[in-house]
Amino acid sequence: MFLLNLQSKEPIFEQIQTQILSFIEAGVLKPNDKLPSVRQLATENGINPNTVAKAYAQLEQKGYVYNLPKKGVYVAEISMENSKMLQIEALLKPLKENGITKEDLITAINRLYGEDNNA
Repeated sequence: MFLLNLQSKEPIFEQIQTQILSFIEAGVLKPNDKLPSVRQLATENGINPNTVAKAYAQLEQKGYVYNLPKKGVYVAEISMENSKMLQIEALLKPLKENGITKEDLITAINRLYGEDNNA
């Protein structure tokens, strides 16, 4: 299910997060679907369980998954606001990776929406 590039410059925990969010966005993972256990995902991909746990913890902080102790990690009901944020993050991530700064983005957004920072 997960295709991780261990030679990539992108940290593995971020690759896991990106793929889970992509699966949610595409409808492959639906609300209340159970994710692979930390141990299972780590073993299948030959990575440290702490890496998987970090990915899951950050997704939980953002509200994309929830953890039921001793039962596992599940996909959360994603609100319309979270869905919008998911789409925006998917658009912005490649820009950030290509060296576009926050200031560049703000300038472009202000220009797009007809706002002038110098006013």
